[in-house]
Amino acid sequence: MDRGRVALAGVTTALVGFASSSAVVLAGLQAAGATTAQAASGLVALCLTQALGMLWLAQRTRLPVVLAWSTPGAALLAAATVPEGGWPAAVGAFAITGALIVLTGLWPALARAVAAIPAPIAQAMLAGVLVGLCLAPVRALVDQPWDILPIVLVWLVLIRFAPTWASPAAFAVGLIVLGVEAARHGGLAGPILPVLDPVLPAFTWQAAVGIALPLYVVTMASQNVPGSAVLASYGYRPPWRESMIVTGIGTMAGAPFGGHAINLAAITAALAAAPESHPDPAERWRAVRVSALLYLLLAALSTALTTLVAVAPGVLAAVAGLALLPTLGSSLRAAMGEGHGRIPAVIAFVVAASGISVLGIGAAFWALVAGLVTHALLRGR
Repeated sequence: MDRGRVALAGVTTALVGFASSSAVVLAGLQAAGATTAQAASGLVALCLTQALGMLWLAQRTRLPVVLAWSTPGAALLAAATVPEGGWPAAVGAFAITGALIVLTGLWPALARAVAAIPAPIAQAMLAGVLVGLCLAPVRALVDQPWDILPIVLVWLVLIRFAPTWASPAAFAVGLIVLGVEAARHGGLAGPILPVLDPVLPAFTWQAAVGIALPLYVVTMASQNVPGSAVLASYGYRPPWRESMIVTGIGTMAGAPFGGHAINLAAITAALAAAPESHPDPAERWRAVRVSALLYLLLAALSTALTTLVAVAPGVLAAVAGLALLPTLGSSLRAAMGEGHGRIPAVIAFVVAASGISVLGIGAAFWALVAGLVTHALLRGR
């Protein structure tokens, strides 16, 4: 009986994590300059690196340490423009992000520096990035009502009765819609078997500042810190140092193949760490092992998924926008909750939402700068 609960928790963790945000990942990688094949490679690399990372951490620590790809980071990429240097420069930025995460585990001062960034400013930056993406379902509903309406209706029903499954269910309906579209247009035109498409990274200062730094900040603030807190809330002592080193090395290893970042899971971490997984807290790590093995299977299916999504990209955008709505809501609440920090947060939000690019650097970086400068000025006053 307990083994069945562990297996169910592991399967649920993997399916919810994959189905709720893989559409966001594909949208983000393609917005950063990846071709369809390179985006597929990135999704495969992310599945592999987080699966291997979970197997290592679970076996070493005997704790339910769930890893995930950086969904806020993928959203940041989706809202940005292709960097100077194209896809190779984006890949170089991913590698730099991984190095920063490793450094965070080795050098506590860096972790303290990230923690010193006011949370409302970081959350406002993320919210500004998400606004444009979350408008996609509205626009798609006008342009493709018969394709998008079933997805939206299923999402609305489940967000009321089973919120955890709302995005995976919308994703499943989206796959059905894409399957129908593919059948109408003569089937799939692209690879089915999993592929890894390596790219030699190019390192440019614009990508380092405009992609790597914001990607690192949102990954730490929106994934690693909350993920650590989720583990602690269930009575576990998070293995912070080892988790940062493993996820940082995993990010660096996956970067040449298009993987943008892996990190501690926040939402899905509770599925494995909760008592529903196993009554004995010392046995819940086994659910993570099941989840990791399922991610290896999902890696094998990722290229076929990417090929299917290419049939009607508007469907992908709508699913991704719906999946990000809860994140947008929580980011806005965190950004605007503190009265004394509201003005810097609002400024960070509008700069991020503007989509500007100055000196080849995207809006996310300038939103951080504007928010921090305003915060310093108002604090001085």
